[in-house]
Amino acid sequence: MLSGTAQPTGSDQGARPVPGNNFNALRLLFALMVVAYHAAVLPGIDAWKQAEAPLSLAAEIGVQGFFVLSGYLVFGSLVRSNSLRLYAEKRARRLYPAYAVVVIACALGALVFSPEARANLGGVFHYIIGNISFLNFLQPSLPGVFEMNRFTEVNGALWTLKIEVMFYLILPALAWMLRVAGRYRWALVVLIYVGAEVWRIGLEQAGRADPSSPFLELSRQLPGQLGFFITGIAFALLNLTGRNLDRAGLAGAVLLALSLFLPLAEPLRALGLGAVAVWAATGAARIPDAAKFGDLSYGVYIVHFPIIQTVAALGLYTAMPWGGLAATAVLVIGASLLLWHLVERPSLRADSAYRAAS
Repeated sequence: MLSGTAQPTGSDQGARPVPGNNFNALRLLFALMVVAYHAAVLPGIDAWKQAEAPLSLAAEIGVQGFFVLSGYLVFGSLVRSNSLRLYAEKRARRLYPAYAVVVIACALGALVFSPEARANLGGVFHYIIGNISFLNFLQPSLPGVFEMNRFTEVNGALWTLKIEVMFYLILPALAWMLRVAGRYRWALVVLIYVGAEVWRIGLEQAGRADPSSPFLELSRQLPGQLGFFITGIAFALLNLTGRNLDRAGLAGAVLLALSLFLPLAEPLRALGLGAVAVWAATGAARIPDAAKFGDLSYGVYIVHFPIIQTVAALGLYTAMPWGGLAATAVLVIGASLLLWHLVERPSLRADSAYRAAS
């Protein structure tokens, strides 16, 4: 759809990347960074509280890394799609079926195990409607569910999915703007990047000055994360290889490190993270395929939160913290495998390389 645009090595998120890259492993790593943070925070174990701050930063980088890879890979999906209809179909098939199953499964679990939920069907209905439409903030909890936990949210990880959907929706317009901009497209990329960072960091500072304001929450929403998405698109357009890619990866590592330790360098994080992520996915040595038994990264991301909350509600973390963590790992992996083989894979198009190979 973008004539003259280099097609990135990789694939859309519903097809297996071509041999020779590490996108599957990188997506899984980013998902596990978020899981590790929630596993440390949600149970409320005193001995683990010292790990919350560094794991919070890791989870933030994990989410931002997802947005970078989304820009890179989904842009490639759009380029390879013969029509907007096909592009939209691929995105819907990859994202929505598993998401809807997780939302509904949580609601059904509440009806089975919570008398308060059965007595408040309106609350359950509002939860389903709010979450199935990606408006998770409208009804993050279910009646009588996790009320004794440190946090009552059923699936607090889903807030990023509405941003992902908005990226999918605006990408065709972004691609059109880049095509129309012609030789000025890099000026447009820089303008979008700078605007997004001004929004994100400006609202973060305002939110920290007034914790009662909504600014901190707004900073995490679109367009605050657009800098990471446009960075992924930019690297897809550049299509760096060989020494140029190695140099970009090294420079990105420096920028990423600076952004973590120097507040003034924080606006460079998206650029640094993007360069490191693309180098790790396409320039680093090939590692074993993390999707050998299925592409579990998305499933891990959308199921881990309610599983951790359930294990915490059952008291396993309190009785034996590491045993609770082990039980969580087994349940998350098992649920992700089931979700992939029963929902995600069957929902893909018949010509999906993942469906044919896994």
